[in-house]
Amino acid sequence: MTFVHRIVAVVLITCVLPLAGLAQQTTPPTNATPPLAQSQSTQQSPTVQGGETGTPGAATGASAGAQQPDRQLSGSITGTVTDQVGDLAVGAKVQLTRQDESQKQEVLSGDNGQFSFANLSPGPFKLTVSAPGFDTQVFSGDLGPGQFYIVPAITLAVTAAVTEVRVGGTQFEVAAEELKEQEKQRVLGFIPNFYVTYVSDPAPLAPRQKFQLAFRSVIDPFTFVGVAFLAGIDQAADQFGAYGQGAEGYAKRFGAAYGNVVASTFIGSAILPSLFKQDPRYFYKGSGSTRSRILYALSNAVICKGDNKKWQFNYSEVIGAFATGAISYTYYPEADRHGVIWQNGLIKLGESAVAGVFQEFVLRKLTPHLQTHAKSQP
Repeated sequence: MTFVHRIVAVVLITCVLPLAGLAQQTTPPTNATPPLAQSQSTQQSPTVQGGETGTPGAATGASAGAQQPDRQLSGSITGTVTDQVGDLAVGAKVQLTRQDESQKQEVLSGDNGQFSFANLSPGPFKLTVSAPGFDTQVFSGDLGPGQFYIVPAITLAVTAAVTEVRVGGTQFEVAAEELKEQEKQRVLGFIPNFYVTYVSDPAPLAPRQKFQLAFRSVIDPFTFVGVAFLAGIDQAADQFGAYGQGAEGYAKRFGAAYGNVVASTFIGSAILPSLFKQDPRYFYKGSGSTRSRILYALSNAVICKGDNKKWQFNYSEVIGAFATGAISYTYYPEADRHGVIWQNGLIKLGESAVAGVFQEFVLRKLTPHLQTHAKSQP
């Protein structure tokens, strides 16, 4: 039913039908009985079996007269359900409860987010609107006789999910729950951002969990896309010219770039952190002055938190950066190996420092619905 149709229905129900009924009631019959006589006649009419009153000959007319007001008194309720951003909520369950709460009706909002209840008797009512992933909303009103009640737009708010940590659970179990939330973190919804925790006091990762996070990172589809992009830039700039051009040259550059990612991730974020008992993640600060946060982020390249939750020199990051450069020495062209170990190591440390600044000031804002994945206590 369009908006215009609703307006026409309201006019018919509230204006035309009552006027027609009034005209019928006020038109005097040809042989009208005086008021007093009519009143006496009504009082003396015998009662007929079945609950109808009046003379047998007038039973049909009395029944019709009793049904007409009932049709005039029935009303309807309609409304629209939306979400927080104004989009129409399709399939939301709308439950109508009447005054005594014994009469309940349920409908689902349609493709246009609308719902409606028809042929309702007047009186108080309550609407309960619910949908998976949203908080339940309740609306109450009072339906008048013959009223076409339009409920104000009902907005559903997203349920704020909080990470559940079982009291008495082992440290490994708590870390596993937090790790599941980290693996949902994606910048702009598609770029993996697994190596940051927004929990103020997270449980340290076991060695197996450090390897799990590293493996999850290197096999992510976006990792391959990023490596392909970097290989293309290297080929366009003729980096590592001994690889040549064409498809073969691109494949060698892609393999070298992906080898750097795998070696760097596993050595600096899994193998060495397990040996030195250090946490490879960035611990979001989120409070304090801008200067203190910048210094905190930059120091992340050389300072880290140990599995004992104490700050210490980041042996894993520093040694891992130069170890990765040494490994890359084996597959880079001989003509391009000069200084590659120190160059790649220093670049890796610089990237880690800059990444810390982005983590502290930018990436959290670009991670959608982060509050539903991790309980943040900066």
